[in-house]
Parts: sequence; structure tokens; C-alpha cells
Amino acid sequence: MSEAERNELLVPEDVYLTSGVHIGTQQKSADMKDFIYKVRSDGLYVLDVKKTDERVKAVAQFLARYDPKRILVVSSRQYGQRPARMFSQAIGAPVFGGRFVPGTLTNPRMPKFIEPDVILVTDPAADKQALDEALGVGIPILALCDANNETRNVDLVIPTNNKGRRALACIYWLLARETLLARGDLKAPEDFKMEIEDFEARL
Repeated sequence: MSEAERNELLVPEDVYLTSGVHIGTQQKSADMKDFIYKVRSDGLYVLDVKKTDERVKAVAQFLARYDPKRILVVSSRQYGQRPARMFSQAIGAPVFGGRFVPGTLTNPRMPKFIEPDVILVTDPAADKQALDEALGVGIPILALCDANNETRNVDLVIPTNNKGRRALACIYWLLARETLLARGDLKAPEDFKMEIEDFEARL
């Protein structure tokens, strides 16, 4: 990779690093090995932020092709709920935070029944119910995946720490900005007035 390409990340590399986007888990799945940069002396797997960056671009381009009202964002993890909600607000998509009620995608009699065209989950393991239902109805599944996640049912993976407050805020903030840019709703990155802090879960 040339120096010019290195500098073409969506945000300066230190934004990813200070947010802890690259800090994986102490277990890795075979599915995620291509996204792992190295293993640290303390046994933590480190994710490759350049690949994270590429995947944020790809997912934003993908989401930009859909009617935002038909994109469902899901996060049962506490630290993912605010980032998911802020992302949803920014792009105009529905969000499901907290425990995912079985039947939400499959049972039309459910009060919160929804028929999305695509689903974005914060963690394929924690959001397994939503992922299974999306699989059942045959819609594309996008997911934030940590070093230990199984990805066989995920159509597009964003490799990232999906447990840390700051990492989740960073990825959802960046994905919101890039989706709006890809849709043509923003002319330039600096037109996006929200900050990573706006997306961060409160302690």
C-alpha cells in the first residue's frame, strides 16, 4: 500500500486507534482471521483498521441504495443502543434497541412487526434472534463483527470492536456520515455536524 493510499482513510488513523476500534477479543473465529492484523502479547487480537475503513465505505455505499425507512438497525447490547439510535436518526431508519422481540420480522400480528429490506446488527452473537429472523425472510444482513464473531450468515462484515462504548460510537458515527455522503445528502464530510461524542453511550 502506497503512502497516498495509506492517507486515504475516511478519518485519520488515530481516530480509529484512540476509539479502540482495533481492539478485538482474546478469542478469534476462523471467519474473522482475514481481518486480524496481529495478536498482542496479552493475547488480544488486533483488527486491521484499514480493512475496517474499506468495509465502512462498502456498507455505506450498499445502504445508500435503499430507502432508509426499509433499513432496520438492531442493537441489544447496552453500549450499542445509543450509537445505533443516533445512526438511525441521522439516516432516517427505524431502530430496535434492547431485547429483540421474537417474531418482529416474521409475525405480522406483532405490534412492532416490520418488513425491512436490509438489516444492520451491532453484534451477530448478541443480536442472534434478529439475525435468524432476517435469514428466515431472506434479506441482506450487515454486521459489526469482533474478532470472535461467526460471520457465516452475514453478507457484509464491518470488522470492529463491537463491545466498547467509544468504538461503537466511532463506527456508527462514521457510517452515518458516509451513508449520507453516498446518498448525496451531504456534499463533503465536514458538512456532517454531529460528533463521535454525540453517538457515545452515557455511563
